[in-house]
Amino acid sequence: MAHIPEIQTCNSMAEVRQHIDALDERIVALVAERSAYVAQAARLKQHASQVADPARVEFIVERVCRQAAALGAPEAVVEAAYRAMIGASIAFEQREFARLREGAPS
Repeated sequence: MAHIPEIQTCNSMAEVRQHIDALDERIVALVAERSAYVAQAARLKQHASQVADPARVEFIVERVCRQAAALGAPEAVVEAAYRAMIGASIAFEQREFARLREGAPS
């Protein structure tokens, strides 16, 4: 389980934005890392029907919402962000799945 982050008190919007910008750099790097694993999933799955897995989506969303609650993060924000990210990841994986199989013998 992740540790509860220590949030610094900001005295200006510039400070708030500086912290948010720094977090965005870390978040984008993590999304890139996550996407590399999604690409591997596209390579490993045998059938296009395996790309979207609604049960797995719900498992992930429930897990991250529990993590959000434990960290004092707004669960609705985490759920919305993850549903959007997972939806985009599924679309990415579908494209990657198709790309990897272009020209492959059936």
